[in-house]
Amino acid sequence: MVKAILFDLDNTLMDFLRMKHDCISAAVFAMIGAGLPVSADKAKKVLYKIYDKHGMEYKHVFEDFLKVINKKIDYRILAAGIIAYRKAQISLIEPYPNVIPTLIKLRERGYKLAIVSDAPRLKAWIRLVELKLDHFFDLVVAFGDVKERKPSRIPFEKALKELKLKPEEVMMVGDQPAKDVGGARKLGMQTCFALYGYEQYNKTKKLNVKADHIINDISELTKILK
Repeated sequence: MVKAILFDLDNTLMDFLRMKHDCISAAVFAMIGAGLPVSADKAKKVLYKIYDKHGMEYKHVFEDFLKVINKKIDYRILAAGIIAYRKAQISLIEPYPNVIPTLIKLRERGYKLAIVSDAPRLKAWIRLVELKLDHFFDLVVAFGDVKERKPSRIPFEKALKELKLKPEEVMMVGDQPAKDVGGARKLGMQTCFALYGYEQYNKTKKLNVKADHIINDISELTKILK
């Protein structure tokens, strides 16, 4: 019997990639407007190359970008990009449709809810607070809490220990087949694959994932858990 549900955060509770793309666009156009001599297409290609190398949470991305494009950091241009990015982020961050109603129903049914995310601890909490979702969760396990990323067993074991539950009493919901589903399956948890957040499927329409459940909308969880 499932007593708790673990959720990935990005692309499971919110459309992180869409937000990231739009924030990057806002930053690029702001830096060009501040005098950076580069086309928007080239700027985005360089930025994504840096993100591919260091990860999507890399905090020095704009400094590295300016060193590539401008051979130096122009702090006026850097400030323009950072401010535009932050303003776009605040305006764009929101949960997927049906996330809040679903979490309310799950809480009303008595399920414990937790986050297991690879995001840095502070960024995970900032996103949860900005999304107005922080009060739904009994526990948040982020990268900074365990220094290991999924599919490592350690983040999942941390959640089980804190929740005081056995693996078979917990379901993991996430958008990454290897990290979320594969990692949880190692411990014997039930798994639910959030197909709606899986960007690779949206591009290729190919799916190879072994999960107990596959959902196209988070609201389907309430039917599964009946």
